[in-house]
Amino acid sequence: MKQYIASDPWNIVEEGFHREHNEITESLMSLGNGRMGGRGNFEEKFSGKTLPGNYVAGVYYPDKTRVGWWKNGYPEYFAKVLNATNWIGIDIDVEYETLDLNQCEVRDFRRVLNMQEGYLERSFVAKLKSGKELKVVSKRFCSIVDDEAGVIRYALTPLNFDAKITITPYLDGAIRNKDANYDETFWDEVRKETGYGEAYIELRTRKTGFHVATGMCVEIEQDGVKIDYQSQPIKYEKYVANRMTLDCQQGQETAIVKYAVNLSSLNYDSDEIIKSAHLYIQRVSRKGFEKMLFEQKQAWADKWKMNDILIEGDDAAQQGIRFNIFQLNQTYTGEDERLNIGPKGFTGEKYGGSTYWDTEAYCLPFYLATADQKVARNLLVYRYKQLQKAIENAQKLGFKAGAALYPMVTMNGEECHNEWEITFEEIHRNGAIAYAIYDYVRYTGDEQYLAEYGLEVLIAISRFWSQRVNWSEAKKQYVMLGVTGPNEYENNVNNNWYTNYIAAWTLRYTIETVSKVKSLDPDKYADLCERIHFREEKEVVNAQHIVDNMHFPYDEERQVFLQQSDFLDKDLMPVSDIPKGQRPLNQNWSWDRILRSCFIKQADVLQGLYFFEDEFDIDTLKRNFDFYEPMTVHESSLSPCVHSIQASVLGMKEKAYEMYLRTARLDLDDYNNDTEDGCHITSMAGTWLAVVKGFGGMRVSKAGELSFSPYCPEGWQSLAFKIRFRGALIQVTTTQQNVTVENFSQQPITLYIHGKSLTVNGGEHETVKIESVS
Repeated sequence: MKQYIASDPWNIVEEGFHREHNEITESLMSLGNGRMGGRGNFEEKFSGKTLPGNYVAGVYYPDKTRVGWWKNGYPEYFAKVLNATNWIGIDIDVEYETLDLNQCEVRDFRRVLNMQEGYLERSFVAKLKSGKELKVVSKRFCSIVDDEAGVIRYALTPLNFDAKITITPYLDGAIRNKDANYDETFWDEVRKETGYGEAYIELRTRKTGFHVATGMCVEIEQDGVKIDYQSQPIKYEKYVANRMTLDCQQGQETAIVKYAVNLSSLNYDSDEIIKSAHLYIQRVSRKGFEKMLFEQKQAWADKWKMNDILIEGDDAAQQGIRFNIFQLNQTYTGEDERLNIGPKGFTGEKYGGSTYWDTEAYCLPFYLATADQKVARNLLVYRYKQLQKAIENAQKLGFKAGAALYPMVTMNGEECHNEWEITFEEIHRNGAIAYAIYDYVRYTGDEQYLAEYGLEVLIAISRFWSQRVNWSEAKKQYVMLGVTGPNEYENNVNNNWYTNYIAAWTLRYTIETVSKVKSLDPDKYADLCERIHFREEKEVVNAQHIVDNMHFPYDEERQVFLQQSDFLDKDLMPVSDIPKGQRPLNQNWSWDRILRSCFIKQADVLQGLYFFEDEFDIDTLKRNFDFYEPMTVHESSLSPCVHSIQASVLGMKEKAYEMYLRTARLDLDDYNNDTEDGCHITSMAGTWLAVVKGFGGMRVSKAGELSFSPYCPEGWQSLAFKIRFRGALIQVTTTQQNVTVENFSQQPITLYIHGKSLTVNGGEHETVKIESVS
């Protein structure tokens, strides 16, 4: 772990310049607004360790797959999140000395991500080789209100000299992806323009043909007063800039205000996109920096009013949960159903793709409880609109028409992951899509979704499962061979318990949904059957036979479900036996050694017990937790949150807190030595789950009843969170002694606290003692 970030409930603070951790800090200080975003890079030149990154939502490049041995069914490309035009750049030259923090002495350095108000601020004093000392204070943000714009205020103050300072704000489209398979550049220039204090550049992605226009305009202030200036326009290939030289006096502040926009052809006519960028720049620059900042603060205040989690008595835990919520809100707003939640968001380019099963398994519950219902619905509709591509994915692997295999990684519905053990074998992702439909309907009561979209997806997924299993004469049961479960430290195994269970569950849920939709909307059901050639009697009977006869590997002696058929052949040992210095395993061991070991990357059997907790008794949950958790290395960001929730259910409060802190501070403390590549955005929703479903004990029954079994970890004075539920907005506040439920909506709500019914009228609150209900 790296613990150089100061503990603060509302800010991510780097005191002093930690050059060796700069790429990590760039990830942590990332900004976004759902449409655009970027890493916390410096505005001025920096020749040290850095990973430049600016990104535009929905824009990608199909990088040709690079493998040593091509196999039939491989995706032809891996969709790359594109590093787009660098709009933040401002070069500073003091009489031929370039400001570069890697080439000068730095003191009083402070970099702060203000999560409460949504901006990044940095200040320092640089001593150049000539002895000149220059104070710099910069503040920038990606506007939530004007969500295709960003703005920077970059202020310079000479401390011990008068001099001419040359300032060069620029837009640089000559950028590359660090993870390009063939070291290609992914952008072609279309056009560029420069004018007085402004510049524009339009680039087009190769192959996919997305157009992105980036524009900037610049204002200069001295001592708080806007001044006129002369600028020299500069044009190179994929680069435009304005250069101005100013007389700067000792003690006088000179501030550059740089407004920028990123417009994509997803939302604008490519023939008019430069014109649109001009108009957008004019609009935001007329507002001015201070008004934009005021609107930003107000917009973030509204967000925090709805989804803040308040922890009293533990600054590290408080900072962690707010950081996770902040990044989730920066990444996805739910306003555009074409967009989804990338695993790195706007914090890095690793992994590629915008959609993994993480969205359905981890992110959906967060948006269900903290945002308008349409946001969660849009996440499901996104998958529905890609159903035909999922059917094509299955056909490429030899499945019959109508069966759907949703991709492990995608931008447009087409599979683009190029590791065979994932692409072909990690098929449990299909189950997560089905479970998300169930989760949404259970939470919202929106059964009409099943008739409109859900049943069609469930039937296609069930057709896949029905073809993917085969009958074993030896076992007299259905088996599933050659799969990879959630634990990616095992590949090509037989009868992964989680995969078998979620496949059978999906078939069962599909059968129930067929009956429900048939009754709910007979005409729509009949139309669906005709359109997709659904033969109810035959397909339902076949599905039921699989459900009734699926093989679930089980150890009678230990009374635990087996992760896969041959798991007990491994040399079983706890993680504590791994020699010091050999973790993370994926950075220290050979893949062969990892695959043969018993060590588990993330929740596998326990993932299933988390999803289907109500189908198992508490003793079963405990036996499996006690068996698998000691062998789990938690080297997936998705692992600690599931274990935290399960530990809370089992009353293992210390373990629950340990796992919560690990998921909440995974990136802040760089647990897995990989934050430099970007933050783990989708797993951040798991942090919210660990609090609300873990410490808060929130559950929704199959009958749609809302319940809580909250407690405060030791040392916490209180825990408070808000959730939306079926038109109601409530806050649950827990102390060591009491639970208070406040109803902010007009209608009464009935829920359960530690198993006992509680009705809270609209606009009122009720408090119960924990001792009286536990």
